[in-house]
This record gives sequence, C-alpha cells and structure tokens, in this order.
Amino acid sequence: MTAPGPLLIACALGIEALALRTGTRAGAPGDHTLLRTGMGPAAAERALTEALTRPGLDGAAVLATGFCAGLLPGMRPGDLVVAEETRDPRGSVPGTELPSLVRALSRTLPGRTVHTGPLIGSDHVVRGPERARLRAGGAVAVDMESAATLWTATRGHPGRPVAAVRVIVDAPGHELVRIGTLRGGISAFRVLRAVLPAFFDWHRSLLLPRR
Repeated sequence: MTAPGPLLIACALGIEALALRTGTRAGAPGDHTLLRTGMGPAAAERALTEALTRPGLDGAAVLATGFCAGLLPGMRPGDLVVAEETRDPRGSVPGTELPSLVRALSRTLPGRTVHTGPLIGSDHVVRGPERARLRAGGAVAVDMESAATLWTATRGHPGRPVAAVRVIVDAPGHELVRIGTLRGGISAFRVLRAVLPAFFDWHRSLLLPRR
C-alpha cells in the first residue's frame, strides 16, 4: 500500500486554531500542517484549493475539525462528532478509516462521548426549528466548513483519505450565545486542544494493511 502524504488539519476560526496550536506544543509529528480557512463554505473551499497546490501537500490526507452544533437530544458541549459522511447540496463525502478514528478518540479522551453519523454543511448559523428539520433528515450535527472541506479535498482526487471530527459547542438545551463567555465554550475548547494525538493516530493507521 502507498503511504499517505502528510496530514492537513483544517479549521475555520481563530479560537479553533488557537486550541489546536496549544495542543501541538506538547509535541507532535512534523508531517502535518494546520490550515485556518476562515468561516463559511466558500472560504473553506478557497483555502483548501490553494493549500493543496502547495509543494508536498497535493497528496495530503485532510481532516476537518473545529466546533459544531449538535442536533440530537442529549448531546452536550464537549461531546465529539465523527462524520460518517459530510453532506451539502453538492452531495456527500464518506470519511476514511472511521473505526480507527473513533478508537483513537476514545483512547485520547476517555469518558468523552463520541457520536457518529452524517454531518451536514450550512452556509449560516443554524438555530431553532431548522435544527429539527436537519435532524429529521438524518444529520447528527451541523457546521459551516466540513462538507466544503471534504468535497474540495476529494474533487479530482477520490482516493484521498479524509475525515471530519467536530467538538459540540452548541446543542439542544445548551444553546450558545458567545463562545468565549459560556461554560460550554470553555469545555469544547479544552477538548479540541486535547484531541490532536487521536488525529495523528488516525493518520498513522492509514499505513496499516486493509482487511
């Protein structure tokens, strides 16, 4: 099997990038790049398109991460979501080697709930009745960049390893007002800061023989 390229980790917001950079200080492999795309699907598509033309990144595995809104009753800030697939109006993109990713997250963050299911993309912040509509369509969470990130990563490169892992910051019964001032936002920040070792384990798992 051909070894995967480096790992490109994409997030949108400055606070997400801060959490990930803080986590990296504890020590991390050198074969990864952190990309802040900016907020929204259009910004994610532009940033990914440009990044994947850089020398050495054309064959990179891509992982979209950051915060999201959970759609299921019982979800709490700080829970994790692993996308079985990302969806937007252009279609769906399945994640790669998801059992390895879920196991890595459970090892890295024992006790944290890991939800799996479809992650839907939106071009705006989703609130109120729209959440129920998205949940009725099968989605477990929503964010603004993951679907665009994975769609762009696999466009013209269908074999590229991709995944999306999001930390719930906003959920039914725990609606976010301002991320920096709410307990749920602080919890989600801490989880995102701690999650990087699981991403690196997933990247290494891409080398293992398929059964």
